[in-house]
Amino acid sequence: MPIILAMVGCSTAPSAPPPIAGDPGAQAEYVFGTGDKLRLTVFNEPSLSGEFEVNSSGVISIPLIGNIKAQGVTAHALESAVAQKLSSGYMRDPRVNIEVLQYRPFYIIGEVSKPGEYPYRNGMNIMSAVAVAGGFTYRANDQTVNIRRAGQTQEYSYPVTTTTSVLPGDIVRVGERLF
Repeated sequence: MPIILAMVGCSTAPSAPPPIAGDPGAQAEYVFGTGDKLRLTVFNEPSLSGEFEVNSSGVISIPLIGNIKAQGVTAHALESAVAQKLSSGYMRDPRVNIEVLQYRPFYIIGEVSKPGEYPYRNGMNIMSAVAVAGGFTYRANDQTVNIRRAGQTQEYSYPVTTTTSVLPGDIVRVGERLF
């Protein structure tokens, strides 16, 4: 009788991170989160237009129509939601535009000269994030970093390259190198 042996291997390599909301590779539109500052413009209605911040509950408070959920929503979806609320009893065919005035910050900790909270800029990558934080310390692992994306509970390892994006709300951890 033939004996069949099966080898079951254990992989120590980390799994690929899941797709990230707001990541340029994951989807085309930015998704709002707590701390984002927005400009809402209602065409020909300056009293309804203004600057709003997504509060800790994930909503923006708009005069006349009240609270609208903004966290986890794209600009297009938020424009539609505001227009729908305005058209139900307040305006006929409202034209709404929303743009980001200021993104929520990102955080960088570990082996950088000045760890802390920094403002996010469009197109930011890991190299520019480290530069904003004063560069690597002499003990830093300058080959990989760990990033916990906003809304995730686990951090993943990424290479230190200009193609590794940093997103608003990310926590970037630069570890020590092993000699």
